[in-house]
This record gives sequence, structure tokens and C-alpha cells, in this order.
Amino acid sequence: MISSDMADYLRVIQVERGLSQNTVKAYQQDLTAFARFLEEQKKSKDDVDHLVILTFLNQLRAAGRANSSIARMVTTLRKYFAYLKKEGLVAHDPMQTIKPPKKAQHLPAVLTIEEVDRLLAVPDLTTTLGIRNKALLELLYATGLRVSELVNLTLDDLHLDLGLLQTIGKGDKERIIPVGEVAIDWLNTYLRDSRPKLLKKQKADQIFLNDHGRPISRQGVWLLIKQLVAQAGIHKDVSPHTLRHSFATHILENGADLRVVQELLGHSDISTTQIYTHISKGRLTQVYDQFHPRA
Repeated sequence: MISSDMADYLRVIQVERGLSQNTVKAYQQDLTAFARFLEEQKKSKDDVDHLVILTFLNQLRAAGRANSSIARMVTTLRKYFAYLKKEGLVAHDPMQTIKPPKKAQHLPAVLTIEEVDRLLAVPDLTTTLGIRNKALLELLYATGLRVSELVNLTLDDLHLDLGLLQTIGKGDKERIIPVGEVAIDWLNTYLRDSRPKLLKKQKADQIFLNDHGRPISRQGVWLLIKQLVAQAGIHKDVSPHTLRHSFATHILENGADLRVVQELLGHSDISTTQIYTHISKGRLTQVYDQFHPRA
């Protein structure tokens, strides 16, 4: 059970700073784990110094938590104690001398163009759900949408006559994304032929529906992608985000400007987008090793 101070902090970051629900949930999970630790140690926030923090982080490490998970915990606690200090709720900030563990560079999984083609060919276009799946996959790959943005898309967000859609991304930032002709065609087919059959007599503004006629969930999309990837015979750890990574990598490999890709993905910091340049360089090395006679 989190403390009242933690609950107040979570309300502040959601209401005043406009952080997304998923981000707030991640902070809540971290603070819940820390609150549980303090309860076990019979300590209050006033007892916390850097040694208490180090003990907690070492306990996480001993439990097998990854460096990236511990680094996120450090970030959460740093912001939480900075809030407490600013509000005069603690006399000192124990996080000032705590450094997060170094993150190992992690390049996201990316599908090749041939693998994308195989995946897009899987849906059964003779069925209502097959047409929905085809439209969903084509839209994900055509736009690089986050799965949360996909499931929240409404009919009013589509401007297919202009070849555009609008979405609200992280930090409640709106962006306009172009949509390719193939994706537009499948979206129109789905909206005309499949969505009314799924919707039946129910009402929903969201574009993509499950087989009960209700808006499909993030978990539903995740499970769907896993099933389709298995049917395509692709042996990679693929998630909806993999199509976003593949979208960014493929357009960069075909000459797109990094700033354009940043805008399309909705990244606030271009350093986040630059990871895709590393993926492209990795692809160059792979091609070189495969085809150069003296590689």
C-alpha cells in the first residue's frame, strides 16, 4: 500500500504535468515496491538516507531485476524525493548521491521487408476478422503508430480523403501522420465491409473492434500480433512496437531525413530517434559481411 505522500505525488504528475496513464502506472508500481520495502524495514520516509536506498536497490538486483528496471526505479525515486524536498516534506534528498546502473545498449527487434510482406499476407481476407487484421497491420506498418495510439484512434481522427490521420501521443501531443494508399484502401474496405458486422447494434467511436464489437485493447492487439507472427513463420520476438521500429528503420534506409522520422514517430527528443540510425548501420554491416568477397 503506497503512502498518502506517494498518492499525492502520483496525482501531481498525472494532473499537473500531464504524464500518460501508462507512465503514471509505471511510477505507481515502482513506488509500491519501495513502500513495501520500507514497511518490511519498519522505516518511514524521514528515515531514508542513501544507505537505505542502496540496500533497496541491492535487494532488487539480488532478486534478478534487470539494469534497465533498476535504472527506472532510480529515476522514479529521484523525482519522488525531489518532489518531497520541494514541498518541505523531507529535510534532505537521499537520491542526490545515487547513480543509476549503466544501461546496456538495446537495439529493438526489426523485421526485414520480406518478413513484413509475409506477415501482411497472413490474414484470411475471406473473413470479417481477417479484413480487420489486414487493415490493422497495414496501418501499423504504414504509420509507425504506438499500440496505445492505434487502439484509441476514432473515426473522427481519419482524414483518408487527404491521406492523413491525427493522433494524440505521449505528453498529450497531437501529430498529423500521412497514410499510404495501400493502408487507406484496406482501411476503407474494413470500415465498409467488416466493422459494421463487428459493431452490430452497439456504438463505438474507436476504429478497431474485437469480435464482441467493443474497442480492441492493447493486450488484444499484442496477442493478435503474436498469433499472426507465428502463422507467418517468423522466429523473432515480435510485438506491435516491432512494426513501429520496422517502419522507422525502413524509411531511414530508403533515405528519409532523421528529423522527419522524429516527427512521424512523435519523439520529443531526437536522441530517441537516433537509435534507428544504429539499426541501419547494423544492416549495412550485415550486407557487407554477406556480400563482400573479403569480408
